[in-house]
Amino acid sequence: MSDKPGTPKDTHYAKLRRAHRDQKAGGAPAFRPRQPVAPGEAPADGLVRLYGLHTVRAALDNPRRKIRKMLVTRNAAERLEIADLAALPFKAELVEPKDIDRIIGTDAVHQGVLIEAEPLKAKRLDALGDTMLVLVLDQVTDPHNVGAILRSAVAFGAGALITTARHSPQESGVLAKAASGALEHIDQIEVKNLADALGQLHEAGFQTLGLDSDGPAELETSFTGDRIALVLGAEGKGLRQKTRETVTTLARLDMPGAIRSLNVSNAAAVSLYAARAFLKRG
Repeated sequence: MSDKPGTPKDTHYAKLRRAHRDQKAGGAPAFRPRQPVAPGEAPADGLVRLYGLHTVRAALDNPRRKIRKMLVTRNAAERLEIADLAALPFKAELVEPKDIDRIIGTDAVHQGVLIEAEPLKAKRLDALGDTMLVLVLDQVTDPHNVGAILRSAVAFGAGALITTARHSPQESGVLAKAASGALEHIDQIEVKNLADALGQLHEAGFQTLGLDSDGPAELETSFTGDRIALVLGAEGKGLRQKTRETVTTLARLDMPGAIRSLNVSNAAAVSLYAARAFLKRG
């Protein structure tokens, strides 16, 4: 009487047959790890490369974003709900993931889609509008941190991110990926002199509140008025002395635990939450 398929005995014989085949072929196939690929040439002058599903979807939905080219895998096109590449108002090409790897490297988590686009134009401070909450960065240079800060700023309804023209990261794929689409949803304002910009914010009715680990008061008890500008300094260095002297208020995040400081992007999220809660009460 023969054994039924799928029984333990049948599985045992299948393993023996596979081992016999491997032995005849010189052994089981060796594991070949994915070979890292370095980024290729930079994009053409005046363009940036953005990648990742959330980043590209937000760029596609932003009428201010001028896209010049797209490389996309079949799977990514389906996830982005792009039925017809030919119908897009820019050049789009169906590719394999390795084709994108050769352009931006294997370290970039591109999820099968890459676009080349013109960077968004930064706005002037006098274009701030009537927003009640803004973020100001004092020489925060890490694009991962700035991207994460942008994401939190959009999540908590901040109207703008203000940075200095120098000592701030330029728009890039790394920054945009960390922002997870937020880059397309918030005004970015560049200023030449941060102290002068803080003065203009004061004239516009903002309380400029600088986050400082040695601030004299807790953040939650420091809010006043109905317009708030949260000012955060670089990792490690914190706020520059001139900035500390110019802001309306210096305040600290109260942290009773063993660790007394947060990554700047985490500090931004906590302070945005506290500021939004205060403004809602008003």
